[in-house]
Formats: sequence, C-alpha cells, structure tokens
Amino acid sequence: MSSRRSRISEEEINDLISKLQSLLPEARRRGAGRASAAKLLKETCNYIRSLNREVDDLSDRLSALMATMDNNSADAEIIRSLLRS
Repeated sequence: MSSRRSRISEEEINDLISKLQSLLPEARRRGAGRASAAKLLKETCNYIRSLNREVDDLSDRLSALMATMDNNSADAEIIRSLLRS
C-alpha cells in the first residue's frame, strides 16, 4: 500500500474529531465550541478510564449481591438472564 493511500485527509481527521467530540459527555456540555484535538484525545482517555472503573465497580457490586442470593431464586435467575443478553 502506498503512503498516499494510507494517509488520512485533514477533512477526515476533522470529521472524526467532531464525531468523537459528540460522544463525550464533557465535550457535549461545552457546546458547539471545538476543543483542540489533543485536549479531546486526553478527555477521551480519561472518559474511557472512568468507564472502566465504573464497570469494575458494578462488577464487584454484582458479585457481592450474587454471593448473598440463593442461586436457585427467581431474582438470581433474572440476573443471570440479563448477563447472558
């Protein structure tokens, strides 16, 4: 593949940055003003880290809840079915 084909245009980069900005809660709160690409990438990394921490916390809480439940209960079955979907 030539380097010409593998290059992404500035327009494509700007489009991707705009799409990324629309996905970040902090960037959406700021409004239409555009942050620098570097700042947006840092915010994205921080947001992903935050989501990972939240997933870990919810997983721990779910494990603790499941440990206190009767495995044969209707509630336990509902939780298991939600986890499968």
